[in-house]
Amino acid sequence: MSDNADIQTPGLDLGEKPPRVSDRIEGYLAAAGMAALCLITFANVVVRYLTDVSFAFTEEYSVALMVVVALLGSAAAFAGDRHIRMTFFVEKLPRETRRRIELVVYALCFVMFVAVAWYGARLTWDEYRFEVLSPGLGVPQWLYTVALPVLSILIALRILGRFVRVARSLGT
Repeated sequence: MSDNADIQTPGLDLGEKPPRVSDRIEGYLAAAGMAALCLITFANVVVRYLTDVSFAFTEEYSVALMVVVALLGSAAAFAGDRHIRMTFFVEKLPRETRRRIELVVYALCFVMFVAVAWYGARLTWDEYRFEVLSPGLGVPQWLYTVALPVLSILIALRILGRFVRVARSLGT
């Protein structure tokens, strides 16, 4: 039996409790976003095939929905310890060292998503303040951009929750 028999992938055998707020919320919202994206794209394909006319506006909605779905997926992945990682070298380390490295990784991810939220909020404010309109439909661009800082804060909170759970499990 290997010294690393307690390692499970995905994740690094952290053995802590699940998140207090279920990550299913993000999953349901992401599924709804994907369903809307599929319906919009399918409608565009059908109309283009039958009439040789394209619903050009659908691309604007599709891009916005793709960003929302990706960010919701990231939040769910961090909450459920299913985020992408490279573990080849880390898996060879003792359990406590793996956990400490995981804490450093979560701290760095937290800082990154807080920065994304900050700069996304500044971008959203600038688009609101300067009344930037979207190129396809001419709607206020900030209506699309506001999802970036809001969902980045959600991801940062999920990372923070994960950090706390891993830190608490260090003593066990």
